[in-house]
Amino acid sequence: MAATPQKPAAATPRRKVSRHRGEGQWAVGHHTPLNGNEQFKKDDDGLNVRTRIETIYSKRGFDSIDPNDLRGRMRWWGLYTQRRPGIDGGKTAILEPEELDDEYFMLRVRIDGGALTTRQLRVIGEISQEFARGTADITDRQNVQYHWIRIEDVPEIWNRLEGVGLSTVTACGDTPRVMIGSPVAGIAEDEIIDATPALEEMKRRVLNNPAYSNLPRKFKTAISGSPVLDVVHEINDVAFVGVRHPEHGPGFDVWVGGGLSTNPKLGVRLGTWVPIDEVPDVYEGVISIFRDYGYRRLRTRARLKFLVADWGPEKFRQVLEDEYLKRKLVDGPAPEQPSQLWRDHIGVHRQNDGRFYVGFAPRVGRVDGATITKIADLAEAHGSGRVRTTVEQKMIVLDVAEDQVESLVEGLEALDLTARPSSFRRGTMACTGIEFCKLAIVETKQRGSQLIDELERRLPDFDEPLTINLNGCPNACARIQVADIGLKGQLVVNSEGEQVEGYQVHLGGALGLEAGFGRKVRGLKVTSDELPDYIERVLKRFEAEREDGERFAAWAARASEEALS
Repeated sequence: MAATPQKPAAATPRRKVSRHRGEGQWAVGHHTPLNGNEQFKKDDDGLNVRTRIETIYSKRGFDSIDPNDLRGRMRWWGLYTQRRPGIDGGKTAILEPEELDDEYFMLRVRIDGGALTTRQLRVIGEISQEFARGTADITDRQNVQYHWIRIEDVPEIWNRLEGVGLSTVTACGDTPRVMIGSPVAGIAEDEIIDATPALEEMKRRVLNNPAYSNLPRKFKTAISGSPVLDVVHEINDVAFVGVRHPEHGPGFDVWVGGGLSTNPKLGVRLGTWVPIDEVPDVYEGVISIFRDYGYRRLRTRARLKFLVADWGPEKFRQVLEDEYLKRKLVDGPAPEQPSQLWRDHIGVHRQNDGRFYVGFAPRVGRVDGATITKIADLAEAHGSGRVRTTVEQKMIVLDVAEDQVESLVEGLEALDLTARPSSFRRGTMACTGIEFCKLAIVETKQRGSQLIDELERRLPDFDEPLTINLNGCPNACARIQVADIGLKGQLVVNSEGEQVEGYQVHLGGALGLEAGFGRKVRGLKVTSDELPDYIERVLKRFEAEREDGERFAAWAARASEEALS
């Protein structure tokens, strides 16, 4: 009998072997660009685009701009294309960049430490009126942002800014962004240490320096010697926080690896005490670690917070000491609890020289060029000519004599810039939103201003510290995860089944030494129109249920989902 023919054995599929290319870390030999952003940075330093703007693009117009400059390198000089008008939020993630681009720019003026003279402020206001259709928003990183900027006008704007000591260099891009600092550095009565000399030296070393102009992604810096903890140190890539060492005296505690966006992380302490004259060395060491060891393969993992999360603070400190500083750092104490609940410097406060500073609140950071010029006039008439911006989208006039305080406050009130704001005016913050931002899904600035008015009308006696932060997209420019009430813009369905602008709600976030991210209640989304009703309802429940002295964030952490809905 013939043997039954056997089927040939099925060939075992060959497993595709791929060579792991690493995370793009330069320090371990991965210098080949692994994405388009890394390629255009390797092709030409972003700092070099200024020459092309001045000699080519400003003369030939928007259509002459190379795409890698337009959506890449021009950020190194503070320029982003703004959103084309009329594009609704549902198209934000669908359209190609060139479809979203308008032929106008946002231009960001960096104001390190928030420090301005009235001469500088007046120039900012004049540029706003002449070139930016009156726009001049104060950001939560102490900057000023213009909109409607034409490429043809950029060289003249730079000339005017630089003529008074201001700049837009590395205000955006994969660079060391603005260095935020205490707006009352050197003048506050309760200051632990004046960080101004360190901040100035940090700027001198890294700004416009090709050694630090190609980082894996943006790098955010904060430094303050205030016991108020007034620079949101927990959410910066590196932060220096004023502390008193029991043996060595005033200095700084170092934090690394903070950041928000879609994957928020709080910074961690390195456990060191750094004297003020060594802060710039430590700063250069931290930024160099980011440059050399930072992840460049995926943009979504290219912030320092991911490296710190993988390494931990002990290894990070060891690499900093062994490879960059070549010496050990002194162990040091953590900061004490913030010395007050509000940390924005709003109101009238005595300075260390007996004069006063007056902090006041624009509406969600929105001012205009004409108002800025009038602020400069008031500051000159009542102070010494020094003003400050804050990380809460507020401003401060310094050096006011006691007999000039009330006159200044009245002058500010006449401009709708109150130094005695309600909790809602004081605590509400909003990002740029869909009006100008290509990433946004909903409107924010106008919505925030209207919300202030509604809540003041409905809850006139509410006087608890409260932050309400509105963001037009998930990227958290307005710090939604660490607000008492954080509102993340998205499209939602209303009671009629229509898709409309609305927000996902985060409740009970906080900064300070009890920092934490807000709580999300399952399925809790609110339309823009329903927002005043919702916040009124939640705040009334808070007032009814809170324990003596309990803050909103603590109540929100323990409240039932029903109470938060």
